Amino acid sequence: METVRKVDDNRFSYADYLQWHDNERRELIDGTPMLMSPAPNRIHQTVLRRIASRIEGFLQDRPCELFFAPFDVRLEPLPIPNDQSFHVVQPDILVVCDPSKLDDHGCNGPPDWVIEIVSPSTASRDHIVKRQLYERFGVLEYWIAQPMDQIVLVYHLGNDGEYGKPDVYSSEDVVTVGILPELKIDLGEVFYRRGDGREAMGYGR
Repeated sequence: METVRKVDDNRFSYADYLQWHDNERRELIDGTPMLMSPAPNRIHQTVLRRIASRIEGFLQDRPCELFFAPFDVRLEPLPIPNDQSFHVVQPDILVVCDPSKLDDHGCNGPPDWVIEIVSPSTASRDHIVKRQLYERFGVLEYWIAQPMDQIVLVYHLGNDGEYGKPDVYSSEDVVTVGILPELKIDLGEVFYRRGDGREAMGYGR
């Protein structure tokens, strides 16, 4: 059994993380535990389900796999022991095309594609902290879906290892997935409110 030790007074590893059994959901950002927000609201879950169902349908009989939170992603690439892993995130949606990155705990190394669905309590983490992390560790494609604004920001990792400016799409657009160019996602179908034609969603409405 792996010995759990705190790296220092303020920094924890994935080995520590595995020993926490208080039912709180956390992420580790450079060894700092960050509590995740309470259960996502209905709009968040609806958008997640609609995007994930389109990806899942496309990936049938293809090598890439779809996962969604809660699912641990240790961003440091293999091989690395648990007590040396300090970045653990739980993206809303992720796609992994290299099966060697998958183990019983989740994903070890950067996914190929990550989607975060923004709520008011997660906006700064998704736009700043996680964008920097995903860029740093080489996530090829990062989407930030904003149901309140009915837009999706899409970052593609460049040859220089940086994201640069995102492409911005609205509910009127069909987005071609960069890592899976045969997959196209109609954002109008993602953001509409069932029973109200194709009225866009928005928090608090």
